[in-house]
Amino acid sequence: MAVELKLQGNVTVCLAPEHKIILDLIGNGSRVLDLGCGGGDLLKALEVLKQVRAEGIELSEDCIQACVAKGLFNVHHGDLDEGLADYADKSMDYVMLTNTIQVLHRPLFLIKEMARVGKNCIISFPNFAYWPVRFQLFLRGRMPKSTRLPYEWYDSPNIHLTTLPDFRDFCRKANLSILKEFPLGTSSNGEYKPIRFMPNVFAEAALFVLEDTSPRP
Repeated sequence: MAVELKLQGNVTVCLAPEHKIILDLIGNGSRVLDLGCGGGDLLKALEVLKQVRAEGIELSEDCIQACVAKGLFNVHHGDLDEGLADYADKSMDYVMLTNTIQVLHRPLFLIKEMARVGKNCIISFPNFAYWPVRFQLFLRGRMPKSTRLPYEWYDSPNIHLTTLPDFRDFCRKANLSILKEFPLGTSSNGEYKPIRFMPNVFAEAALFVLEDTSPRP
């Protein structure tokens, strides 16, 4: 459940539950690049609460205008499937990709680019192995829908869905070290809680912190 937060300067942002984890993870004064930053709610919260040097990349012109209205002037128009060629190696402390990996055409390419540009990468995604999703597919024989995956099969932007074990395997093959992992479920008050028992079954979503461990030339 998203919550509204009023920041100084009379700016109101709408934060998803996992955004609180990200706010806790990122240190004061960090340089942060948010990929697919939408209307800039998380980026603005980080700018105000953590004094980060905020940059974003977004495809939607309407979302870019919403960022500008919040005072985020370092948000650029770009297609994430084209990579991050304009950014130097390790030029960011954190590169974030929240709830976006499943709509990418080339997730491996972009995540390798994130690991090149960022000292740390933060990635969140819906867990396709979450038990209600399994239930719908196995017992009903229908394409599943959930809070995180609300679309019908014929109009869904989601083309690369994954599970927690699949994403861990992906990280190993891509020479990405998992620094932190947060399997997340929704509590009765709409906030996220960590899932420790059978997370690939009971976690609705997951958030990973990664770093590149590829051998350097």
